[in-house]
Amino acid sequence: MKPLWRWQELRSALGLAAEEGPDIGGFAIDSRLLSPGDLFVALLGDPGPRFYASSASERDGHDFVADAIRRGAAGVLVHRDERYGAPALCVPDTLDGLWALGRHRRSRLACPVAAVTGSSGKTTCKEFLAAVLGAFATDGSFNNHIGVPLSLASTPVDAAAAVYEIGTNHPGEIAPLSRLAAPNVAIVLNIHPAHIEFFDGLDGIRREKLSIAEGLGADGVLVRNEQVQAQGDAPRTLTFGREASADVRLVAIDGDRARLATPAGIIAAPVPGGGQHRAMSVAACAAALLALGLPLAQLERLDAAKLPKGRGNRIEVGGVTVIDDSYNANPASMKAALLGLAAEPASRGGRRVAVLGEMLELGDGGERFHRQLAADCQGLDQVFCIGSGMAPLRDELQATGDVQWLPEADADFAAACARTLRPGDTVLVKGSNRVFWANGFVNALVAALSED
Repeated sequence: MKPLWRWQELRSALGLAAEEGPDIGGFAIDSRLLSPGDLFVALLGDPGPRFYASSASERDGHDFVADAIRRGAAGVLVHRDERYGAPALCVPDTLDGLWALGRHRRSRLACPVAAVTGSSGKTTCKEFLAAVLGAFATDGSFNNHIGVPLSLASTPVDAAAAVYEIGTNHPGEIAPLSRLAAPNVAIVLNIHPAHIEFFDGLDGIRREKLSIAEGLGADGVLVRNEQVQAQGDAPRTLTFGREASADVRLVAIDGDRARLATPAGIIAAPVPGGGQHRAMSVAACAAALLALGLPLAQLERLDAAKLPKGRGNRIEVGGVTVIDDSYNANPASMKAALLGLAAEPASRGGRRVAVLGEMLELGDGGERFHRQLAADCQGLDQVFCIGSGMAPLRDELQATGDVQWLPEADADFAAACARTLRPGDTVLVKGSNRVFWANGFVNALVAALSED
């Protein structure tokens, strides 16, 4: 099998003198997740003032080099000139080195490249677009100052197409990542009050998301939600949305199919997982195909697309349907998930139960955003509120429904929650990443339901 990188190309991309070494099959920044033949990149846990890291730590990847080598690393990228017992690429800064590798690999790609940003649904849209284009895309949300260059460096040079996800927590992050990815098509999926704590309101988020256009070349196309107003001298643009003015208009949703009005006429397309929010991602994919001059018939490839884990996946266990939407949450995505739960059929006589975790990084509007969810919880049979931020929703619901509040979602709560559920129930689990996803709550809940 052709290697991902030749050692000589790695050294050339890093500005190092020619030297013989092993071929590389992939990259790893966590020694525990390394596959034999990977290059281990020894990053610092704190990137310093250049980048914002929500989980910055004092850990140093160099402390795990020995473990990486024991697990079969073919070589290591380091910024300490020491003896490691494996071929080493020594650079002044390993994060800069990773960016250099991503930049070099992007320069070698001859295929169409797309980049996706938005307040919610980025990973799902990336997966949909990868299916439509037959493209390379990394699993999960590799969308920050580490994930984007790592995704670029991991792209096979002969890929048919490539799709990258770009996110932000602070102003000024998207533009340099987009310039690194240099997409042919840049997609702005939506603007919501997510990670708003460090922005000057929704307009600040809008400006940041639209800065993805700074990576487009002269022939690049910006694909944006019709509701996201452009700024300045925008590049060539195609829009999608429900508005009559959109180039790709979402006309209707019928279960897991959407009808889209396009320049080529009305077409139908699959919507994996259903729902309006996912149908909008399908509309964005249609606009991207138009931007690239590719046939809209490729939307039928969505039949084989799968939802990324934690983004609304349905798990049937013990007669209970668990909707795992635990990866993250903001007010708009929470509303969409709750409306979807309320629309679940109750033909089996089951109940609709919501396990809701607090939404983080909402700044001064946090209490208001949580309280407003009460309107979307009407008609649900039971609501569990998790975390201090969810106390306002608990207070709002106490007079009208069955609601419980807990400070955290631990294994004991997973077991207790499972005991309250019965065959026929549908339970939604949704909250910010640190509430459920980072703690494996859904896995614990499913395990507890399996035991009953």
